[in-house]
Order: sequence, then structure tokens, then C-alpha cells
Amino acid sequence: MRSLYSRILLLVLCLLAHQAGWAQGVTTSSMTGIVKDTKGQSLPGASVVAVHTPSGTKYGTATNSDGRYNLPNMRVGGPYTVTVSYVGYETKVLDNIQLALGMAGTFSFNLADQSSALQEVVVTGNKNGVFSSDRTGAATNITREAINSLPTLSRSLTDFTRLTPQANGQSFGGQDNRLNNITVDGSILNSSFGLAGQPGGRTNSSPISLDAIEQIQVNVAPYDVRQSGFVGAGVNAVTRSGTNEFSGSVFYNIQGDKLVGDRAKNTKLTVNNFSNKQAGFRLGGPIIKDKLFFFVNGELERRVDPATQYRANQGGETVAGNTTRVLASDLDNISNYLRTNFGYETGPYQDYNLERRSDKLLAKLDYNISDKHRASIRYNMLNSRQDVPINTGSFVSGARRGNLNSLTFQNSNYVQLEKIQSVIGELNSTFTPKLSNNLILGYTYQNENRDQGNAFPLVDIQSAGTTYLSFGFDPFTYNNLLTYSTLQLQDNLSYYAGNHTFTAGYNLERLSYNNTFVQNGVGVYTYSSLSDFYAAANASLAGSPTSPVNLVRYQQQYSALPGNALPTSRTKVTYTGLYFQDNWLPKPNVSVTLGVRADVPFFDKTGLLNQAASELTFRDENGKLLQVRTDEMPKARPLWSPRVGFNWDVLNNKTLQVRGGTGIFTGRPAFVWIGNQIGQNGILLGTTDVTNTTAIPFSPNIAANYPANPTLPPTYQLNITDRDFRFPQVWKSNLAIDKTLFAGIIGTLEFIYNKNINAIRYVNINQADALGNFAGPDTRVRYPGSAAANRLNSTITQNYYLTNTSKGSSYSLTAQLERPFTNGLFVRAAYNYGHAKDLLSAGTTASGTYGGIYSVNGGNYPSLSYSDNDLRHRVIGSVSYRKEYGNFGATQISLFYEARNQGRFSYTYSGDQNGDSFTGNDLLFVPNSASDLAFLPITNTANGTITTLFTAAQQAAAFDAYINQDKYLKDHRGQYTERNGVLMPWVARADLSLVQEFFVNVGKKRNTLQFRADVFNVGNLLNHNWGVGEFYINRSPLIAAGTTTAGVPQYRMATLGTGANQTLLTTTYQNSATLSQTPSVASDVWTAQLGIRYIFN
Repeated sequence: MRSLYSRILLLVLCLLAHQAGWAQGVTTSSMTGIVKDTKGQSLPGASVVAVHTPSGTKYGTATNSDGRYNLPNMRVGGPYTVTVSYVGYETKVLDNIQLALGMAGTFSFNLADQSSALQEVVVTGNKNGVFSSDRTGAATNITREAINSLPTLSRSLTDFTRLTPQANGQSFGGQDNRLNNITVDGSILNSSFGLAGQPGGRTNSSPISLDAIEQIQVNVAPYDVRQSGFVGAGVNAVTRSGTNEFSGSVFYNIQGDKLVGDRAKNTKLTVNNFSNKQAGFRLGGPIIKDKLFFFVNGELERRVDPATQYRANQGGETVAGNTTRVLASDLDNISNYLRTNFGYETGPYQDYNLERRSDKLLAKLDYNISDKHRASIRYNMLNSRQDVPINTGSFVSGARRGNLNSLTFQNSNYVQLEKIQSVIGELNSTFTPKLSNNLILGYTYQNENRDQGNAFPLVDIQSAGTTYLSFGFDPFTYNNLLTYSTLQLQDNLSYYAGNHTFTAGYNLERLSYNNTFVQNGVGVYTYSSLSDFYAAANASLAGSPTSPVNLVRYQQQYSALPGNALPTSRTKVTYTGLYFQDNWLPKPNVSVTLGVRADVPFFDKTGLLNQAASELTFRDENGKLLQVRTDEMPKARPLWSPRVGFNWDVLNNKTLQVRGGTGIFTGRPAFVWIGNQIGQNGILLGTTDVTNTTAIPFSPNIAANYPANPTLPPTYQLNITDRDFRFPQVWKSNLAIDKTLFAGIIGTLEFIYNKNINAIRYVNINQADALGNFAGPDTRVRYPGSAAANRLNSTITQNYYLTNTSKGSSYSLTAQLERPFTNGLFVRAAYNYGHAKDLLSAGTTASGTYGGIYSVNGGNYPSLSYSDNDLRHRVIGSVSYRKEYGNFGATQISLFYEARNQGRFSYTYSGDQNGDSFTGNDLLFVPNSASDLAFLPITNTANGTITTLFTAAQQAAAFDAYINQDKYLKDHRGQYTERNGVLMPWVARADLSLVQEFFVNVGKKRNTLQFRADVFNVGNLLNHNWGVGEFYINRSPLIAAGTTTAGVPQYRMATLGTGANQTLLTTTYQNSATLSQTPSVASDVWTAQLGIRYIFN
């Protein structure tokens, strides 16, 4: 029977699938309640009219036979004035009502008979949004007052979603931050391809100005089936609208190096010059009073940071601090040589800046068509770009930047673009007192290309075997292109039948992705010395077909398509959903929400068939044989999400409520995970990767080494998605109690449990079997060792198979005290204890994700372990107080405090311990005694002389001492470490906002001149020992160094320093500021922002 229902639903959804997209945001508020007389008898037909005072927008209805009224699809915020009247009874007016996003304001009235005019008219209700019959799961509402008052430097949503106790950065419920759903006015505004956690993340920009936001709601576990598209949290924001009064503001903020601390405990930091300037405006008002309104907002941001703190050596200087070994004369000479002979400008190598530009615009119209129909349309735009230092990948030995050994030039960096254009329209209709509708239609286009600049081959020059200097174009930028769009349609029809509110809806979403990614597309040459490069370049200028010197390595990817066509992978999916819900009030103080939704993804057939690969046989981790096709996408199957939630107003007076629910939530994956199959199919790209050759001469032409007739490369990587792959699903449950305590303070206790139903997992189905086990104390399985021997099929380097797992869960227990904004005072304090486990943490590429699976026996055999997003302890506190001084001005002070564990990390080996051809992901074995391990001497070679720095015995003693000073390692002697087993120390920081306002009367209106200071980590300003975190120095204390003839693993201990100045590790942690040395972005020192704003009415 269930199979029959699934087929019927699939057919219905197929018929709808070609219309548009899937939106999952609630954009309005509502009001409900019961009207009775003083004897408790219902008053059917009573008139209830709510007026949004600023705009004059009216919402009216009549009570039903039970005396109940419903006012749906109302503007968020307020204030509202509600008038209740009934023939023969006193009219009641209730004003100054504020409505929370996504919540129903509940207000019930007991009207007195006109013959008893002296009798009190009783009104019960609440104005804080916490006590609401719609509130079942875990949610945090953030009002405009909080947005205007609490500290922020980035002016992003993240500075306010942190008010949610269960938040761990941008992660909620232990889930990947890309599995959240962000909507603005119902418009889906995610970084849905998945290269960033949120829109604007590629350029560290916010997609929308805070000045445009009316309210924000964070839903961790809502049981309203209209809210979906996430397994972490739904972050809904609604924008401001114009009113009957013209109002607006202009502002200017500035940050800079003079507004940054330079002391983190005993560490004195060098503060590099930087600046960040923000400016913006907003303006709203009537076009036609009570009828048509406009709102417009714009904001600019310009940030300048030093590109590098490192500088060239003038000759004879000690290599230390920020003075590198790279000679300024070498850098100057190579720059002049390239300019003279190849016309290539390298740009400077030091004393230059990285810039970020971000422009935002929003325009909105609200139209009260009639008392029954209201429409809005909103357009917003982000145009941003950021300079990014050259990538350090695809090098032979040693990073290209960020250390004392190497330097690069400015023109080797790249520019990341992020452009968003979004338009959304909404129509709210109340056809009768029993029937209403909400319709949303929107389109969003996102461009995350990299600026292509001036393509020139990348050249790495070595010295003493490590990278010395680099020039040319970034290796991952040429033809790195990404654009995508989202077309969405959502319709909700609600019917009010006595104590039932039935909602039926559907939504559709059409997503299209175009991604081109060519690694090393410009060609990467590696030479062992500067003199070798000069020799090769001079030979090239002379027309030599070969290189006179040995080329250490040459790497390049190129299009294998006919005519060298752009190798773009295209992923297109239509996501459809149907849902039905009953909000039932079995008693006036009990609300039960019952709903079910089903969502089905339909993938277009955009994949290309690799016939040769389809004829190969692979094997999963359980030994099951598989054959795969690169052109087949996941099947269309319904994803069911039944939910039930309840709210019990225990005392029937909005002072004590018990609420909770359970249900399934379906989210979207990061579509890069699935799009990787189309891009990594073995036929789009060809690869050249040769070492120690003279056959390839240097050429400034990036196409010089393309094959004349590209064919299928001899070896390649495959990414395959399981045909039965299902989008992420989590079963969420929660139980909570809210209680009014004293002085308007509300206490909350809440428990949330999340169980994975469909999480993601990668398996390398081309992995050869292990050969056996190592000898010695560490007896883990041992793989063949060489890349070729680790392949089941010799032509396939790896075949990453994306599938599902149900393993993984999380829970959290939260205690919170809150006093909503009243009389200028807001207070919130909370403690959250969390626990999250999973199998892996997904990246953006299959190879990166699989290579990052920390395990004992290889990536195909991960253990359930602590998640990267595990949040163990978190304490937050926020307070804001505003005091006005008559007509003179006002002072406002706000503070946000957070104390938490800094995260988790895994102890692993450096290198490839188990021989599976993946480095840095093998979990460490902690010996009972370090003397049980086989150490090799650590040596240094200088002027042809080899010197032993540390013997095997010295390393064993040092490693034992290291284990003993680390509680986790000491407690795990004789055992393997766990993925993310180490819980890092606590750190506590406070952020302060101070606002001083001066009132100015202009005509009959009060205008305001505002001065503001925001200080993050203000404790460090008061005492340089406060607010400083600690971070691990090296999570890989041992370096894998092969095996003995008996099969016993050998090691060297990790060191600090270089050359003859190396020292062995002694401690786990040090101040994190001493590692980054970048106070312009560090959180260990205080950072301030100053601002001025003029507000007019």
C-alpha cells in the first residue's frame, strides 16, 4: 500500500515538476484568539479589526460559532491596534501589540454587556512571542530592537543567529552549515552549490544589509510542515517596508589598525595596516497613503588588508620573525626578466594590499490592493569581489606563501567574485473569514566566478628542495567558473473550520548549476633552482623544442572535448513538494499540529557516459561488486516528512507552557557533491603530470603543451552518486517548558534530539584490498603503499561513491532566561550542552572529503565519532539597556558574552601511515611507552655535512613527555586516538556596543544624531590576558617514515623551526594569536568599530 501511495505521489509531483521551485520560509505573522462575554459564553460574529499603525494596513474578520477569530498573513512587527466590538457590548481596544515572525499572537477578550459598563473588560494574551500556540519546537526570534542594539562588526546575520543557544558558528544540531536554509522574504538565499556556508561567504560579504531587516527567526526544530529545506536550521528573515511616514537614515562606520589590540597574553603582535569602511542609507515612505509604500536600502563596504606580513631578505639578514630567506635581489631580477622577455608583469612581492569591495541594494514595494488582498515585490542585489592569495596546492615541496621559506608576487593572487540578484513577489489573500492564501514566486541568480585576469603559466622555483619563490597565475583560477539560478514557487491555502486550521500547499524549485573547474589549467612548472629556470627560459626564447635542464615536475589539466570546448559540468534539478497540515485546538489552551509533506528531486540527464568506465567492475567496503555509469543521476523518489507538534498553555494564562514535537526534516545537499559526478567523469578533462623530464620546454603560452588530438586520459578519477542516493534527512524531537518567573523574565528548559536518517558517506570503490597487518604495537591493516598498487582498476586513480548512511546523531540540553525588550531593557542568558557524532565531515570535493576521513583502517571504514560540529559546552549572555533623557537624547549599552569550547581535533600521523595513498588522515596509536616505537634519527644537511639533531632515544623520551603533558593522550595509552577525540580548551569573550544619541527637532519630527562604538573581545582591551584562546601547535606529532624489514612502522617526531634550529614538540597548545599573527582578523585581541548615523522622520 505504501508503495502504491509513493507511486501516486510521484505521478502528481511529476505533473507539477515543470512549473517552478521549492521555497521554505514563512514571511508573515498572524493573530488568533477567542471573544467571549464576562460569563464565558462565546460571541459569534464579533468584529475583530487589527490595524498596523505605521502603515494603516487593516486586517479584519468576524468570530466563528465558537467565538474564535483568525487573522492570517499579517505584517511582521508593529505596533498594532486591535479593536473588538459586538452589538450590545462594550468595544475593547488593545494597542502597542508587536507580532513575531512565524508566530501567532494570541489575544482573547471578555466583553462586558453595555448594561454593566462599570464591569472590567478582560483581555488575556501576550506581547513577547514566547508564549504562542504556534510555538512547538525550538526557535529564536530576533527583533529589530535587538538588531539595532547588539554588537556587530560584520553587519551579517551570523552576528545575530549566535543568540540561538544551540548555534555553533553557522552550524545547528551538529549539522554541516550548508544544510541550513536561509530565506529572506521567502526568497531562498543559500549558497546552494556548497562552496561556502552562506551566500556572500566566498567574498566574506553579507548578502543583505542589516538596515533592511525587520526580524530574523532561527528555527532549529519547527513542526510546521511549511518550513523545510534544512536538517540544521531554517533562518528566516523579513525585510522592512515603507509606512505612512517618510523615514530613513544614513550611516558611516570605520575600522582600522589603530582600533585593534596588539597584546594576547604575553605575545606582542605586529599590527599591520588595514582599514574597513562601511556606508549606507535607507529610506521608506508612502506613495499612496494607506495603500502603496516603498522602501529602499543601499550599502557599500571597502576593506583593505596587507597581503603578507613576510618580507624579502636584503642579504645577510637573519631568517626570523617576518624576514624570509628569499633575497630581494632574486625577486627583483626575476620580475625584470619576465617583463623584458615575456611582457609579463609580476606586481610587487611585499608592501601591497588585498582589497574587498561589497555593494548591496534592496528595493521593495508593498501594495494594499484591498482589505482582502495585499502584495509585495522586492529586489535585492549583491555585487562583491575579494582579492585572495595564491593557492598553495599542487606544489612539489613546501608552501608557496605564509612562511619564512618562500614569497610570491601580487599578480599570482586571484579575484573571487560573488554577485547575487534576487527578485521575489508575494500575494496574501483573505477570501473569506474561513479561507486565506499565501503565494510566493521568486528568482535568484548567483555568479561565483573567479576573475580570469592575465593568464600566465605558474612557475615554482625551489631552493634546497623546498619552494623558494613563485610567479604566474594561480593554479586553480583559470576557467574556474560557477553560475547558478533558483526559480521558486510556493502556495499555501489555509481553511479555518472551528478549532481546526487546515493548510495545504505545494512548492517547486528549479535549480540550474554551471560549473567549470580546471586544476592547473595554466600549467605548473617546477624547477630546482633559479638558474635552472633562467636556462630553460633562455632556451625557449631561442626556440629550443626541449629543456636544457631537468624539469622537476610539470602539471596541467586541459579540455578533452572536441575543439578544446569549455569543460563545463551542468547540474539541473527540479525539486517538488506537497504537504498537508492540521493545526487543531482540542482545548482553548492546547494546540496540536499534525502534518506530512513529501518532496521529490528530479535530475535532468546532463551527465556524459564514459563507456570504458561503465565496463569496469568495482567493489564497495563490504565486498559487493558494482558497475557504474557516469551519466546516471539519482532516481526520483519521494522523501516523506511526517511531523507532530504540540503546545499546552498549562494555566491558561500564558505564564506556563509545555511544548514539543517529533518529525522528519528533509534538506538539500550541497549540490557540488552531486555535480562532482558530472565534472569528474574521465572524459571532460585530460591531464599531463610528468616528473624529471627535459621533454617539456618552458613556454609563456598556456596552451603550448595541449595535445594536438585530446583523447581519453590513460588514468583518471571518477565520482559516482548512488542511484538510490537520498537527500539529507534527520528525525528531530524536542520537549520544552517555558515559565514566567519574575520581573518579566521567562525561563526555558529544552531538550532536542536529532537522529540521522539519510546522511552522506563516501566510499572509494576502487580501493584494493589490504595486504595484512603491521607488526609491532600498532597492528592496523596495511595497504599496498604505492598509488598504482592501491587501485582495483589500473586506469582509475580513485572512484568516490557518494551514498547514504543512517549513522550519526546529536542532542542538546538548553537552559535559558530571557526578558524580552520592555521599557528599554533586554536580557538573555543561556547554557547549552551538546553532543554530536557522525562518520565524516563533507568538503567541497569528493577527494578532499574522502582524504579528510580520519580513521584507523582507511577511509572506507570510518568509526562513528565526534562531529566537527560537536558543541559540548556553550554559555551565552546578552543584555541591552536604553535610557532616554527627555527631549535631549538617549544612551544605549549592549553586551554579548560567550564562553565555549573552541572545538575538537584529531591526533593523526603526518604522511601515509597505512599505505593507502592518502596522507595526514591516519589516526595516531598512543604507545604504552614511546620506546616501543621504532624511531629514525632526525638529521640536518648543511654544506654537504649530515648532522644528527635528535637520536631515536631522544625522540622516544620527548614523545613520552609530550604524551604525559596531554590529558587525552595520557588517558589513551595503548589505544588508537579517536576522530575529533580531543576537546579543546574553553575561551570566553565579550562584545560591547555603546550608542549615544542626540535628538534634533526638525519641524514637528524628532530626528536623531547617533554615535556608536562596537568593540569585539572587549575584555582583552581591559586586560590583555582576557579573551585569548589556545590552539593546538601540531595535531600530527609523529611523521610516518616507512617500515622495518619486519613490517614495524617507523617514525620521526615532528619538530618546530627549520634547519639546525629545529626543536621537538613539548606542549599541545599555545596562544592562537601567536600562530596566525594576523590581528586584523584575529579574535584573540580586541577590535573596534566607530560609526555615525543620522536618523530622520
